[in-house]
Amino acid sequence: MNYRITHRTEYHYTEQVDSGYNEARLLPRLAPRQQTLSSSLAIDPQPSDYRERLDYFGNRVVSFSIDEPHQTLVVNAVSNVALERRSGRLDLFEGDSWESSRHALMQATDAETLLARDYALDSPLVAAQRGLADYAEPSFAPGRPLLEAVHDLMERIHRDFRYDPEFTTLSTPLQQVLDHRRGVCQDFAHLAIGCLRAQGLAARYVSGYIETLPPAGLPRLIGADASHAWFSVYLPGAGWVDFDPTNNQVPATQHITLAWGRDYSDVTPLKGIIFGGGKMRLHVSVDVLNLDAVQAAPAAGGNTSSQAQQQ
Repeated sequence: MNYRITHRTEYHYTEQVDSGYNEARLLPRLAPRQQTLSSSLAIDPQPSDYRERLDYFGNRVVSFSIDEPHQTLVVNAVSNVALERRSGRLDLFEGDSWESSRHALMQATDAETLLARDYALDSPLVAAQRGLADYAEPSFAPGRPLLEAVHDLMERIHRDFRYDPEFTTLSTPLQQVLDHRRGVCQDFAHLAIGCLRAQGLAARYVSGYIETLPPAGLPRLIGADASHAWFSVYLPGAGWVDFDPTNNQVPATQHITLAWGRDYSDVTPLKGIIFGGGKMRLHVSVDVLNLDAVQAAPAAGGNTSSQAQQQ
C-alpha cells in the first residue's frame, strides 16, 4: 500500500516573536515493512539554521531556528510511504509464555534484547503503578502465551475505556485515565505500556497515522485526519509486535509509523522555545491519502478516504 501524508502545523501569535528554536519529529522513520519513498519539511519563515539527525531511538529529528521577527509559523511535512504486508501468518495464540518471555528479556545478551530492556523501565509519562498491575492481571494468567495475553489486554482496553477527546490533555495523569475509564489513543497506548511494564515486559509507544474510511456516501475530507498512537510489545527472539487498542486491531497495512519511544514525551511532533509571541493559537491539519485507492477510483467509480483517529 502506498500513502501520501501531509501534516501541516500553524502557530499564530498575538504579538511578535523575535526568535525561536524548534525540534520536529514529522518525517517517517525506518521501520519494518515500511519504506519512505520521499519526505520533505517546508518551514515559513525560512530557518536560519536547519539540521537533521537521528535521536537515541532512531527517529528522524529536524532541529531549526528562526531569527527573523514573525507572528505566524507554518511547518508542513509531506511524505510518501510504502507499506508491505507481513510475510506469513502471525500466530498470536502460540509461542512462549509471558513468564518465559520476561525471563528471556532479562537474561538474553544479544544486542536487540539489550536495547529492548530500556522499554521495560519507567519513563516520564508511564510508571508501573500498582493499579496498572491489577488491571493487567486478568490477561496474564500463568503460562499464557505472551502475544495472546497482550491481545487480550488490548481487547479489554478497547471494551472498558470510552474514547473521549474532551476528557484528557497531554498532562492528564495516567491514574486519572485508569480511574475514569476514558481518554484518547495516546492515553490507551500509555495505559497498555504501563500494564506491560508492571508485568516486567518491554513495551514502547508508537506515533504515526492510520487510514480509515468515511461514513458511506460521504466524500473524503482533505486535511480532516489526525495523528494516531498505538504500542508495541517485545517478544525475545522474534522482535516487536504492534497492537492498537483504540481500534482493537493488530496493525497491518493501514498504520504508518512516524516515530517510537518510551512514551509520548520521546516522540512529540513539534516542540520548541520562543522569545515573545504573547498568546498563541495552534491549528493542525493532517491528510492521509491512499494513493492506490486514488488510482483505482476512476475504474471503481467510488470515493475513498483516510480519516484517522485522534492524536
